[in-house]
Amino acid sequence: MNHQMIFQRYELKYLLMPTQKEAVLAAMAPYMRPDQYGKSTIRNIYFDTDTYRLIRRSIERPAYKEKLRLRSYQKAEAEDAIFVELKKKYRSVVYKRRVILPQQQALDCLCSGQTLPIHSQIAEEIDYFRSYYQTLSPRVFLSYDREAFYALGDSCFRVTFDENILFRQEDFSFASNISGSPLLDGGLVLMEIKTAGGIPLWMTHCLTKYKIYKTSFSKYGAAYQKTISYGSKGGIAHA
Repeated sequence: MNHQMIFQRYELKYLLMPTQKEAVLAAMAPYMRPDQYGKSTIRNIYFDTDTYRLIRRSIERPAYKEKLRLRSYQKAEAEDAIFVELKKKYRSVVYKRRVILPQQQALDCLCSGQTLPIHSQIAEEIDYFRSYYQTLSPRVFLSYDREAFYALGDSCFRVTFDENILFRQEDFSFASNISGSPLLDGGLVLMEIKTAGGIPLWMTHCLTKYKIYKTSFSKYGAAYQKTISYGSKGGIAHA
């Protein structure tokens, strides 16, 4: 199966009630279809410095921000292929570049400072990122159940729904079972619209009709603010 390695698009986020999700799905039915992954449980390992420099900077909402993570769309053993992803955002545009490596090899390289065993521009960018931040290591494991759709006639327009978003700060392995603390309360669903251009008129009408408004939301940022940024006595941990 061919995988897209380079992305450049807008990513718009919305927090929905279950009834709003059903309304959006109904509106999407004539125009969109499930993508190659359909329903899947996505697993992510986010890397950061020992002072959480990357996520602290991201929360400040700068014009430019970046992050590094490992991702798998299914349970994966040590030798199974996973994605190493470098994700950047500049003035609302998201740029994502990734390579594929066996899980254990990816972890060993990123944690030990070895260069990636791939000769490509993307691998060089990831190596530079890792060397620049120096103290990178796994900080948060994030998982969620995703439904993903693409537009008929325009595969660049995509909509995803994420539920059962869990995070933990231990057991950084895609081979382990899903577990962790919930990130969202009250049955909320995170919807993302991913597009290289505009939003179709039918989707705009749906968002307006059901009072669905864009929000600023980062899964890793929410996990950091929910527990990681607090010290053991309940105060903010100053990095």
